[in-house]
Amino acid sequence: MSPSIWQILIVVILAVLLFGRGKISGLMGDVAKGIKSFKKGMAEEPEETHQVERSDKAVDVTPAKDKV
Repeated sequence: MSPSIWQILIVVILAVLLFGRGKISGLMGDVAKGIKSFKKGMAEEPEETHQVERSDKAVDVTPAKDKV
């Protein structure tokens, strides 16, 4: 059972009355900014991983013995 066009129209009208056109358009603008920021972050991620230096050298972590 899918909603009819009248039910969808009533829900849209109620949303506009409750939130106003200004809030809805502002909210959609914030969502668009978030998506753009996410895409930009995903595009920049590979560049950051290339900057990390790896060291394949073995590190001695045994404690030194004190002479008494």
